[in-house]
Amino acid sequence: MSTDAQVAPRRAIRGGIISSLVAAIVVLSGCAAAGEASPAANYDMAYAEGADYTDGGGFANEAPTESFRSATDNRSVIVTGEMYITVEDPIVAADRAAGIVKNAGGRIDARSETAPGDNYRGSAALTLRIPADRLDAVVDDLRELGTVDQFSTNSYDVTNEVTDLAAKISTLRASTARIEGLLLDAKDITDIIKLENELDSRQAQLEGLEARQRGLTDQVSMSTIELSLTTEPVVILVDDESPQNFWEGLLSGWDSLVGFLSGTAIVLGLILPWLAVLILIALAIIVPVRVKRSQYARRDAMPRESAAPPPNVPAPPK
Repeated sequence: MSTDAQVAPRRAIRGGIISSLVAAIVVLSGCAAAGEASPAANYDMAYAEGADYTDGGGFANEAPTESFRSATDNRSVIVTGEMYITVEDPIVAADRAAGIVKNAGGRIDARSETAPGDNYRGSAALTLRIPADRLDAVVDDLRELGTVDQFSTNSYDVTNEVTDLAAKISTLRASTARIEGLLLDAKDITDIIKLENELDSRQAQLEGLEARQRGLTDQVSMSTIELSLTTEPVVILVDDESPQNFWEGLLSGWDSLVGFLSGTAIVLGLILPWLAVLILIALAIIVPVRVKRSQYARRDAMPRESAAPPPNVPAPPK
């Protein structure tokens, strides 16, 4: 009994050793097979085993790096607004507004000015880009330029868009780096061409996403305020010359009469030369006609010779 009890453990130990050796041989065989595969084959295997691509072109099972996670912990908000101020001199006020914004670390993206005229004192319009953390302080300084007629702001929360964009960029960068590594190990010309085409596509997508990220970051970090500077409207006073009493009414009536007569005299002076010409033309036509008519009348008035008396006709018998 004791002998059988001692042999059983030895057999178990020996079987375990043999199983371990077999497993090691299998593992080494798998490693050797993997090492013999081409880089393109490894790339295709990774894709076939379920490493699907996201919209950004990267592997879906790759998580964003910690740096991008920390960058999107806070909310990302885009702030835009409009501000209308009445000032004494719009051009001078525009220079002061530009100085306020630049001292706060901002910039002027657009500026237009209208010069003063006869009944207009000019105006100015500016597009201000102000650091988001200095917006309130800059607005308070701008209020001192004059009288604020209107001020309004709008906020747009783009936190989700920023987070999603950062994740896509991180994933696409990792995918691009992986393809670059496979390209370095590639030996077959077909694999090299395939990997280069894929790398060019990924790099183009990455540049587009990075451009979007830069634009979004600029909008979040720099608030946009449209500033309009105008003056009070110019009021033109017209003297009231209407009569206030009887004497002024009489004088006004006399002036009106004199003005009417003067105007009539001027009109007659303009008409008389033309009237004289028209009279001469009428006489040149009427006089000959009357002369002809008088001649015809005289002819009709002359006595005509009497006709011979008819012969005596005997009276009929009774």
